[in-house]
Amino acid sequence: MKVLIAEDSDSDRLILSALVRRLGHRVFEARDGIEAVALFVEIQPDIVLLDALMPRMDGMEAARQIKVLAGEQMVPLIFLSSLSDATELARCLEAGGDDFLVKPYNRVILEAKINAFNRMRLMHRVLSDQRDQIRRQNEALVEEQRIARRVFDNVAHTGCLNADNICYHASPMSVFNGDVLFAADRPGGGTLIFMGDFTGHGLPAAIGAMPVAEIFYGMATKGFSAADILREINRKLCKILPTGMFCCGAMLDADFKLGQLRTWNGGLPDGWLVRADGERIAIPSGHLPLGVQSPEQFSASMTVWSVVPGDQVIVMTDGFPESSNKQGQQFGEARVGQVLDQLQPGETPFHALMAKVQEFTGKPEATDDLTVCALRIIPYRQHQAQNDRPPESALLGPVDWHCVYEVREQTLADFSPLPLLLHICMEVPGLRRKSGEVYTLLSELYNNALEHGVLQLPSELKASPEGFGHYYQERKRRLSETNGHYIRFSLSHQPTAIGGQLKVVCEDSGQGYDFEHYFEKLSDVNQASGPRYAGRGLDMVRRMARHLRVHGRGNHVELVYDWEAAEGIDGVQPDCNETQRIADD
Repeated sequence: MKVLIAEDSDSDRLILSALVRRLGHRVFEARDGIEAVALFVEIQPDIVLLDALMPRMDGMEAARQIKVLAGEQMVPLIFLSSLSDATELARCLEAGGDDFLVKPYNRVILEAKINAFNRMRLMHRVLSDQRDQIRRQNEALVEEQRIARRVFDNVAHTGCLNADNICYHASPMSVFNGDVLFAADRPGGGTLIFMGDFTGHGLPAAIGAMPVAEIFYGMATKGFSAADILREINRKLCKILPTGMFCCGAMLDADFKLGQLRTWNGGLPDGWLVRADGERIAIPSGHLPLGVQSPEQFSASMTVWSVVPGDQVIVMTDGFPESSNKQGQQFGEARVGQVLDQLQPGETPFHALMAKVQEFTGKPEATDDLTVCALRIIPYRQHQAQNDRPPESALLGPVDWHCVYEVREQTLADFSPLPLLLHICMEVPGLRRKSGEVYTLLSELYNNALEHGVLQLPSELKASPEGFGHYYQERKRRLSETNGHYIRFSLSHQPTAIGGQLKVVCEDSGQGYDFEHYFEKLSDVNQASGPRYAGRGLDMVRRMARHLRVHGRGNHVELVYDWEAAEGIDGVQPDCNETQRIADD
């Protein structure tokens, strides 16, 4: 080792230097404190032997400066002293000394002290190296997580969370968040929101979020129902998550056109439907979390609510009611209900809850994985679906084609062909930005064929909110009696100079219905006062398509949809509408 000896007595320094050299160490000598500090900077010794009383700068001041220069490095400092006063010895330790070597020097004691401090020095170096290695590994891990987070955010993007009728707050505890919040505009209009809370925090809790995001956005864009998306998420999580890990979740499916809200809550705190008139309705958890039950046992049944513009629905993760104040008290679900009950005129439920929880905790941000989202119901005409995103693939798609797809018997009850049909149409370059209109055309034709053609359900049942429940109960019952029935779609597309033309033919095997006076009845409904709950489907198709033809008793419907590739053209051409009824011979 390099040993620095600072001693103003030439004889004592000579004796001590000789003893240290005989022990096999290199010795560097200083006559006072100033020389000792300068020599320390130059040679960076491993151990310092320092006399307490020296001229120009005493040992205690030199010790203080040497300790500052050493920084985090451990350099044992042994005072050489003939002092016996306890107070003086204590001052030496306070100045940074680690031990004493009493004059006259004993070779055995000197060797033992040097060896002991060398072991401590080496142990400190090992611990420092391990600490630095851990710090470097942690910095690399955090940077990897930041990169992974950027990739994750590109997949699990905000969707339409920035829409004017959506408010949300998310505060993760770390780079990754165990909470997830996704939102997507439905192709046919409306909004789909999924909120999830995985077990734990940070990266382990966020592992399942990536496939959930892929499933949610992929299926929502294709027009799959909320129930189908929930089933697929549950199936995937059951497959990939280890035992004991799951995802509490909630799904909101708002249809602004029909004035309907469908909800599913599996393990999250109560959600709330806050009516425009101030009434609040709890949306409790009625299902197990996702990833717990097998696909055969899982239930994706959703509760249907009738809503009007101005109504709001709020969902939250458990981090919100579990937010604690300085006394350790939790905010609690009961306090959530109290805040909603005490809303002031013009005050929104979301902002009232956020202000109250921040006041309760005394912090501007929450310390747990906390996510809150509020969706405001708006008129259908104000809802603009975000369908102007570029195609997800750079590959060229077909532009001139024809296909026929038929769904038969029990498949009518178990499967919706709309996502598949929409996917076929969206392969046409440029048509993706019209996915909302195309989905509306296909869904209205299919629902009309299924519910009124095959199932023979009268629209009059949906004349009131109460009638909706009876309508869907009867629909579920009649779906078990679809043997011998079919619905057939014939799709054709051809390019035009400014875009393309999509021709759709929908046929069903039902008895049909009185279509002859349909638009006359529709006109009467349009003039009637009060909310409309049904009867707008084919009227909407008629206004969106270039022309609509209905054969027989409504069992054979043909439409032509012209679309333009130029920006700003919405494909609706009301002046060119043509509705015809061609009676079969």
